[in-house]
Amino acid sequence: MGDQRRDCAGRALRSSVERELVRRYGLGVPNLDRALRSARNALTLVLQDQIRPFADGKLAEMKVHALPWPIDELRDLGDISVRMRVTLSYFIEPNPARRGWRRRHSYASYGLRFDVRGATESSDEFVKRLNLMSLAEEEARPTTTADQREWKLGPILRHRGSLHSDLWEGSAADLAQRGEIAIYPVSGWWKEQPTRDRSSLGVPYALIVSIATSETEVDLYTPVAQQVGLPVEIVT
Repeated sequence: MGDQRRDCAGRALRSSVERELVRRYGLGVPNLDRALRSARNALTLVLQDQIRPFADGKLAEMKVHALPWPIDELRDLGDISVRMRVTLSYFIEPNPARRGWRRRHSYASYGLRFDVRGATESSDEFVKRLNLMSLAEEEARPTTTADQREWKLGPILRHRGSLHSDLWEGSAADLAQRGEIAIYPVSGWWKEQPTRDRSSLGVPYALIVSIATSETEVDLYTPVAQQVGLPVEIVT
Protein backbone atom coordinates (compact mmCIF):
# COMPACT_ATOMS: atom_id res chain seq x y z
CA MET A 1 0.00 0.00 0.00
CA GLY A 2 2.88 2.30 0.83
CA ASP A 3 4.34 1.72 -2.62
CA GLN A 4 1.00 2.61 -4.21
CA ARG A 5 0.90 5.87 -2.30
CA ARG A 6 4.40 6.75 -3.47
CA ASP A 7 3.49 5.89 -7.05
CA CYS A 8 0.37 8.02 -6.91
CA ALA A 9 2.23 10.92 -5.32
CA GLY A 10 4.98 10.67 -7.90
CA ARG A 11 2.46 10.68 -10.73
CA ALA A 12 0.63 13.66 -9.22
CA LEU A 13 3.90 15.58 -8.88
CA ARG A 14 4.91 14.76 -12.46
CA SER A 15 1.49 15.84 -13.73
CA SER A 16 1.65 19.17 -11.88
CA VAL A 17 5.11 19.92 -13.28
CA GLU A 18 4.07 19.00 -16.82
CA ARG A 19 0.87 21.03 -16.49
CA GLU A 20 2.86 24.14 -15.62
CA LEU A 21 5.35 23.53 -18.44
CA VAL A 22 2.58 23.13 -21.02
CA ARG A 23 0.74 26.16 -19.64
CA ARG A 24 3.85 28.33 -19.82
CA TYR A 25 5.53 27.10 -23.02
CA GLY A 26 2.82 25.29 -24.94
CA LEU A 27 3.83 22.32 -27.08
CA GLY A 28 7.10 23.74 -28.36
CA VAL A 29 8.20 25.53 -31.52
CA PRO A 30 6.67 24.26 -34.79
CA ASN A 31 9.18 22.94 -37.30
CA LEU A 32 7.69 22.46 -40.77
CA ASP A 33 10.74 20.68 -42.22
CA ARG A 34 10.73 18.14 -39.41
CA ALA A 35 6.95 17.66 -39.65
CA LEU A 36 7.14 16.87 -43.39
CA ARG A 37 10.33 14.84 -43.31
CA SER A 38 10.39 11.08 -43.49
CA ALA A 39 13.46 8.87 -43.24
CA ARG A 40 13.93 5.12 -43.27
CA ASN A 41 13.83 4.90 -39.49
CA ALA A 42 11.32 7.74 -38.98
CA LEU A 43 8.11 8.57 -40.80
CA THR A 44 5.24 11.03 -40.58
CA LEU A 45 1.63 10.37 -41.60
CA VAL A 46 -0.67 13.35 -42.27
CA LEU A 47 -4.44 12.89 -42.51
CA GLN A 48 -7.19 15.46 -43.07
CA ASP A 49 -10.85 14.59 -42.63
CA GLN A 50 -14.22 15.86 -41.41
CA ILE A 51 -16.53 14.77 -38.62
CA ARG A 52 -20.09 15.62 -37.53
CA PRO A 53 -19.91 16.24 -33.76
CA PHE A 54 -23.66 16.33 -33.03
CA ALA A 55 -27.06 15.44 -34.44
CA ASP A 56 -30.34 16.46 -32.78
CA GLY A 57 -28.52 17.45 -29.60
CA LYS A 58 -26.65 14.15 -29.26
CA LEU A 59 -23.11 13.03 -30.06
CA ALA A 60 -23.12 11.86 -33.65
CA GLU A 61 -19.92 10.45 -35.15
CA MET A 62 -16.66 8.80 -34.27
CA LYS A 63 -13.90 8.30 -36.83
CA VAL A 64 -11.57 5.31 -36.48
CA HIS A 65 -8.52 5.51 -38.75
CA ALA A 66 -6.67 2.31 -39.56
CA LEU A 67 -3.04 3.33 -40.05
CA PRO A 68 -0.73 1.77 -42.64
CA TRP A 69 1.50 0.42 -39.88
CA PRO A 70 4.81 -1.35 -40.72
CA ILE A 71 3.70 -4.28 -38.52
CA ASP A 72 6.32 -6.85 -39.54
CA GLU A 73 9.19 -4.39 -39.20
CA LEU A 74 8.02 -3.26 -35.75
CA ARG A 75 7.60 -6.85 -34.58
CA ASP A 76 11.12 -7.67 -35.75
CA LEU A 77 12.45 -4.86 -33.54
CA GLY A 78 10.94 -6.56 -30.49
CA ASP A 79 11.76 -4.70 -27.26
CA ILE A 80 13.62 -1.83 -28.94
CA SER A 81 12.17 1.53 -27.88
CA VAL A 82 10.04 3.44 -30.37
CA ARG A 83 8.46 6.87 -30.07
CA MET A 84 5.09 7.88 -31.49
CA ARG A 85 3.81 11.44 -31.48
CA VAL A 86 0.15 12.11 -32.22
CA THR A 87 -1.16 15.62 -32.92
CA LEU A 88 -4.79 16.58 -33.51
CA SER A 89 -5.68 20.08 -34.71
CA TYR A 90 -9.08 21.64 -35.36
CA PHE A 91 -10.93 24.96 -35.08
CA ILE A 92 -13.75 25.73 -32.67
CA GLU A 93 -16.33 28.50 -32.76
CA PRO A 94 -16.28 30.46 -29.48
CA ASN A 95 -19.55 31.15 -27.72
CA PRO A 96 -20.65 34.68 -28.72
CA ALA A 97 -22.53 35.12 -25.46
CA ARG A 98 -20.80 36.60 -22.41
CA ARG A 99 -22.70 34.40 -20.01
CA GLY A 100 -22.05 30.81 -19.13
CA TRP A 101 -18.31 30.56 -19.81
CA ARG A 102 -17.74 29.16 -16.36
CA ARG A 103 -19.80 26.10 -17.19
CA ARG A 104 -18.15 23.04 -18.68
CA HIS A 105 -18.26 22.88 -22.49
CA SER A 106 -19.83 26.36 -22.73
CA TYR A 107 -17.06 28.27 -24.55
CA ALA A 108 -16.16 25.98 -27.47
CA SER A 109 -18.75 24.95 -30.07
CA TYR A 110 -17.48 21.37 -29.79
CA GLY A 111 -14.40 19.48 -28.74
CA LEU A 112 -12.52 16.59 -30.30
CA ARG A 113 -10.37 13.95 -28.65
CA PHE A 114 -7.99 11.29 -29.94
CA ASP A 115 -7.04 7.92 -28.56
CA VAL A 116 -4.95 4.99 -29.77
CA ARG A 117 -6.09 1.39 -29.63
CA GLY A 118 -4.49 -0.59 -26.83
CA ALA A 119 -2.10 -3.40 -27.64
CA THR A 120 -4.49 -6.02 -26.24
CA GLU A 121 -7.76 -4.45 -27.46
CA SER A 122 -9.86 -5.62 -30.37
CA SER A 123 -11.41 -2.96 -32.62
CA ASP A 124 -14.82 -3.51 -31.01
CA GLU A 125 -13.40 -3.21 -27.50
CA PHE A 126 -11.61 -0.03 -28.55
CA VAL A 127 -14.84 1.60 -29.77
CA LYS A 128 -16.76 0.54 -26.65
CA ARG A 129 -14.09 2.05 -24.40
CA LEU A 130 -14.18 5.34 -26.29
CA ASN A 131 -17.97 5.52 -26.03
CA LEU A 132 -17.65 5.17 -22.26
CA MET A 133 -14.90 7.81 -22.11
CA SER A 134 -16.96 10.25 -24.18
CA LEU A 135 -19.95 9.77 -21.89
CA ALA A 136 -17.78 10.16 -18.78
CA GLU A 137 -16.32 13.44 -20.01
CA GLU A 138 -19.78 14.78 -20.82
CA GLU A 139 -20.80 14.01 -17.25
CA ALA A 140 -17.64 15.67 -15.90
CA ARG A 141 -16.31 12.38 -14.52
CA PRO A 142 -12.55 11.67 -14.63
CA THR A 143 -11.33 9.24 -17.26
CA THR A 144 -8.17 7.18 -17.39
CA THR A 145 -6.62 4.73 -19.80
CA ALA A 146 -4.71 1.57 -19.02
CA ASP A 147 -1.54 2.80 -20.74
CA GLN A 148 -1.61 6.34 -19.40
CA ARG A 149 1.92 6.01 -18.00
CA GLU A 150 3.29 5.39 -21.48
CA TRP A 151 2.15 8.86 -22.63
CA LYS A 152 4.16 11.94 -21.79
CA LEU A 153 1.14 14.10 -20.91
CA GLY A 154 -1.80 11.70 -20.71
CA PRO A 155 -5.45 12.26 -21.68
CA ILE A 156 -6.16 14.92 -19.04
CA LEU A 157 -3.31 17.33 -19.83
CA ARG A 158 -3.20 16.91 -23.60
CA HIS A 159 -6.88 17.69 -24.22
CA ARG A 160 -6.75 21.42 -23.54
CA GLY A 161 -7.79 23.91 -26.21
CA SER A 162 -8.13 22.72 -29.80
CA LEU A 163 -4.55 21.60 -30.49
CA HIS A 164 -3.78 18.29 -28.80
CA SER A 165 -0.41 16.59 -28.93
CA ASP A 166 1.19 13.81 -26.92
CA LEU A 167 4.21 11.54 -27.08
CA TRP A 168 4.02 7.78 -26.53
CA GLU A 169 7.12 5.69 -25.89
CA GLY A 170 7.28 1.91 -25.62
CA SER A 171 8.51 -1.21 -27.33
CA ALA A 172 8.27 -1.66 -31.07
CA ALA A 173 6.40 -4.94 -30.62
CA ASP A 174 3.80 -3.14 -28.49
CA LEU A 175 3.40 -0.36 -31.05
CA ALA A 176 2.85 -2.94 -33.80
CA GLN A 177 -0.51 -3.78 -32.16
CA ARG A 178 -1.68 -0.15 -32.04
CA GLY A 179 -2.58 0.47 -35.66
CA GLU A 180 -5.84 2.37 -35.06
CA ILE A 181 -6.45 5.94 -33.92
CA ALA A 182 -9.93 7.24 -33.17
CA ILE A 183 -11.25 10.80 -33.25
CA TYR A 184 -14.42 11.39 -31.26
CA PRO A 185 -16.41 14.48 -30.19
CA VAL A 186 -17.26 15.82 -26.76
CA SER A 187 -19.87 18.37 -25.78
CA GLY A 188 -19.90 22.04 -26.68
CA TRP A 189 -22.44 24.82 -26.96
CA TRP A 190 -23.53 23.59 -30.39
CA LYS A 191 -24.95 20.54 -28.60
CA GLU A 192 -26.78 22.73 -26.10
CA GLN A 193 -28.19 24.97 -28.85
CA PRO A 194 -29.28 22.64 -31.69
CA THR A 195 -30.80 25.49 -33.71
CA ARG A 196 -27.33 27.03 -34.09
CA ASP A 197 -25.52 23.72 -34.57
CA ARG A 198 -23.67 23.44 -37.88
CA SER A 199 -22.46 19.89 -37.39
CA SER A 200 -24.34 18.72 -40.48
CA LEU A 201 -21.83 20.63 -42.63
CA GLY A 202 -18.96 18.68 -41.11
CA VAL A 203 -16.01 20.18 -39.26
CA PRO A 204 -12.45 19.63 -40.54
CA TYR A 205 -9.54 18.32 -38.54
CA ALA A 206 -5.94 17.35 -39.17
CA LEU A 207 -4.23 14.35 -37.61
CA ILE A 208 -0.45 13.95 -37.70
CA VAL A 209 1.22 10.76 -36.53
CA SER A 210 4.98 10.25 -36.49
CA ILE A 211 6.94 7.21 -35.37
CA ALA A 212 10.69 6.91 -35.01
CA THR A 213 13.32 4.57 -33.67
CA SER A 214 16.98 5.13 -32.94
CA GLU A 215 17.81 1.98 -34.95
CA THR A 216 19.03 3.44 -38.23
CA GLU A 217 19.30 0.09 -40.00
CA VAL A 218 15.55 -0.64 -39.88
CA ASP A 219 13.36 0.58 -42.75
CA LEU A 220 9.95 1.76 -41.50
CA TYR A 221 9.28 4.11 -44.40
CA THR A 222 9.28 1.77 -47.42
CA PRO A 223 6.52 -0.66 -46.29
CA VAL A 224 4.25 2.28 -45.41
CA ALA A 225 4.98 4.05 -48.71
CA GLN A 226 4.08 0.86 -50.58
CA GLN A 227 0.79 0.52 -48.69
CA VAL A 228 -0.31 4.08 -49.49
CA GLY A 229 0.97 4.00 -53.07
CA LEU A 230 3.91 6.41 -52.81
CA PRO A 231 6.97 6.00 -55.01
CA VAL A 232 9.96 4.61 -53.17
CA GLU A 233 13.33 6.02 -54.19
CA ILE A 234 16.29 3.74 -53.54
CA VAL A 235 19.47 5.69 -52.91
CA THR A 236 22.76 3.77 -53.17
